[in-house]
Amino acid sequence: MRLSQPESPAAPRVLRMATLVLALMPAACGAPPHHGQPPSQGTPSVSILVVRPEPLTLTRELPGRVSPVLVSEVRPQVTGLIQSRDFVEGAEVKAGSLLYQIDPAPYRAALDSANAALAKAQSTLRLAQIKSTRYRELAAIRAVSQQDLDDADASVQQDEADVASAQAACETSRINLAYTRITAPVSGHIGRSSVTRGALVTASQTTALATIQKIDPVYVDLTQSSIDILRLRRAVDPGSAGPVSHTVQVRLLLEDGSVYALPGTLEFAEVTVDQSTGAVNVRALFPNPHAELLPGMYVRAIVTEAVESQALLIPMQAVSRDAGGHAFAFIVDWEGRLQSRPLTLGRAIGNRWVVTAGLEPGERLVVEGAQKAAPGDAVATVPYEMGADGRVARVQGRTAPAASFSN
Repeated sequence: MRLSQPESPAAPRVLRMATLVLALMPAACGAPPHHGQPPSQGTPSVSILVVRPEPLTLTRELPGRVSPVLVSEVRPQVTGLIQSRDFVEGAEVKAGSLLYQIDPAPYRAALDSANAALAKAQSTLRLAQIKSTRYRELAAIRAVSQQDLDDADASVQQDEADVASAQAACETSRINLAYTRITAPVSGHIGRSSVTRGALVTASQTTALATIQKIDPVYVDLTQSSIDILRLRRAVDPGSAGPVSHTVQVRLLLEDGSVYALPGTLEFAEVTVDQSTGAVNVRALFPNPHAELLPGMYVRAIVTEAVESQALLIPMQAVSRDAGGHAFAFIVDWEGRLQSRPLTLGRAIGNRWVVTAGLEPGERLVVEGAQKAAPGDAVATVPYEMGADGRVARVQGRTAPAASFSN
């Protein structure tokens, strides 16, 4: 016979407390309610920029070197001693002005000798002509033979040739005497002199006495790829395959980063592409009234290629790329949901991309925060705007639903 123990008076109270703890445990541990629906965690916010068309001037920066429009190396054409130098190094000279004087005495003497030889040849010719005339009269009455008359006529022709030769020798001597005065062949700035007074110079020597350069205006020789030159021609005149237009404006950046004040124009492009580099030489012409551009100076030319009145530019940080390297971006549609858009990008302008396809004006582009949601999710927006310098700047404000934002 089993004896039953008496029930403790505290047992009902312990049982009730255990039941209450078991009922509160799911809520304390963050478990979902009994109906299975998760609580609201809040709508993720993204930063958006309303895409607006804007005018855009398309330019390209090309390296180049300054070169003069005229270059003349002064060399002697006769041999002799330099008697004087008649210019100031670095100054501007006019065409025809005296630069050097070579000792003219030997060439003056040569001219005098040539004149004397000419006078002698002319005297001999006169005697031969008189003799020929007399023989012709005597031959008419058969007082001299025909052979004597022929010899007299031949002597006249020979003496005429001697006179012509003496005249040419005189002209040569006169030219050589004139060459002792070395004058400026062109107007421009003259450089340093390679000789001084008393130096011996020779005709057609390889070393120039001085160099004259005309540097107003100046050329800037640029190097551009053949693909870019085709784009430039189509931008200027879509139906043209000829030379580059003279209306294309060019600006210069100097070596210190400053902008040259006066614009230039493209003059021509070479008709041959360098096979090793695929580049074409392009020449631009710039006014240079204050001689700021010096021959040999390195510059960077900014060539205006085209002007687009309705260009779409977006921040680079808004563009992503997939595994295949294709560009895409996220937008917020008018239902406030995140959507992905493939993009076709043009060139980079500063810290922005030019979009040629994939976006329409007025669409809301996600600049930041797209990783917080998946395509199709509802999002809230924080507005962004482009600063005056083209950089993206956050506009301070409260997060608002995407559908309520307008720029």
